[in-house]
Amino acid sequence: MESRFSGLTHLFMTVFLYTFGTVMVAPAITDVTMEALCPGQDECSLAIYLTGFQQAIVGLGTILMMPLIGNLSDKYGRKALLTIPMTLGILPLVVLAYSRERNFFYVYYSLRVATGIISDGSVMCLALAYVADNVPDHHRATAFGILSGIGSAAFVCGTLSARFLSASATFQVSAGAAMFAVVYMRAMLPESVINEDECLIPPSSKKSGAEAKVVDDDEEEESEKMEGNLFRSMPSFEDIMSLLKTSTTFSQAVVVGFFSNLGEVGLLASLMVYAPHLWNIF
Repeated sequence: MESRFSGLTHLFMTVFLYTFGTVMVAPAITDVTMEALCPGQDECSLAIYLTGFQQAIVGLGTILMMPLIGNLSDKYGRKALLTIPMTLGILPLVVLAYSRERNFFYVYYSLRVATGIISDGSVMCLALAYVADNVPDHHRATAFGILSGIGSAAFVCGTLSARFLSASATFQVSAGAAMFAVVYMRAMLPESVINEDECLIPPSSKKSGAEAKVVDDDEEEESEKMEGNLFRSMPSFEDIMSLLKTSTTFSQAVVVGFFSNLGEVGLLASLMVYAPHLWNIF
């Protein structure tokens, strides 16, 4: 088992470090938000409205950005696309690591909404795609389970670590861990690029000789046309809806994923509300 997934070690380490860094701020962000928006108060309606607005905008933006990110990763590689959301996710953390005053909180909030559209969920999705590229079909379920377990372990470790750190130190350590994750990923993780010829064209259908040259010329010309507009190859909303209607397996997977993420969001929301009080008890 160890040798079977040894090639994914750097990916597992990258996911652990990044998840550890980004989740660490969850228990502290509630107190920081209250102190910045409603200092000295036990309740703050403005914080509730801003949090709801953030989740709504990020959720809608993610629906639009995920297909584009996945499509670009098929063309340019998983590692190249992983760099973008991981780097963007650092920016809000750096702001609160510097200061948690009201003005800086609004800067953090704006960056969090803007970067969350790209970074929320895309790191794990690209990591799963990386696993699918490098693991045979009959071992992918096991690899997916290991990756999910590592993400859960990072969630627990990040949450517990916040218990022993002050608010300022929490955001500083979080930003540092996220930065180290990006550097580690760029330095250690090998690129994974899909070979479209092997994936999409069966060996029996490949041409030879003059016919192959004509096919290659046509493909090269088509590729040049597509490079002029990256969004042209992106699946449209109609394509996605058609896939949901025609593929029962995909539709069932979407339903399972929806309720799974709904439960995770509820858990995180509860953690943000009750974790600070639990820390004070212990």
